Amino acid sequence: MRRRSALAAMLIAPAGAWATPPELAHLRQLAQAQMRFFGLLIYDIRLWAAAKVDAQSWHQQVLALELEYARSLSGAEIAKRSLAEMRRQADISPSQAQAWLSEMGAAFPDVKAGDRISGLNEPGEAISFFVNGRLQRRVNDPLFSRLFMGIWLSPQSSEPALRSQLLGSAGSGR
Repeated sequence: MRRRSALAAMLIAPAGAWATPPELAHLRQLAQAQMRFFGLLIYDIRLWAAAKVDAQSWHQQVLALELEYARSLSGAEIAKRSLAEMRRQADISPSQAQAWLSEMGAAFPDVKAGDRISGLNEPGEAISFFVNGRLQRRVNDPLFSRLFMGIWLSPQSSEPALRSQLLGSAGSGR
């Protein structure tokens, strides 16, 4: 009976209405943007936090980024691209890069349209990755966490307009 009620609720929910993912229930959605490549939608990204996010000190806040993919992508390619983007923010040694690629390989499965990966930043401690609401991997490395979230939130992001959309809606912008 509960399954029918849940299914009915999903079917009658208005288009564009997002249910709060269980792993982010302690946060609220502050902003949303889309990542496009040559006009093709790659994913929707949503920023979750308990309070406004400051553009200068975002890495010191508990917050999450939720990516909902619009197409199929290889987990290995997601990891490689993530590492390249992290390198925009800091020098990463070859041994550190290999260790982080291994962590991301365990965190990111191949995805298809509709799959969600959420990264929950725990400042100064770790980042936890959830795939479709289930904990996939926790990386206990504050530098990794900051650089990974910085792919979208740092001033060195390769997507400054997306960063501005996320932080401009959620906090002080800049």
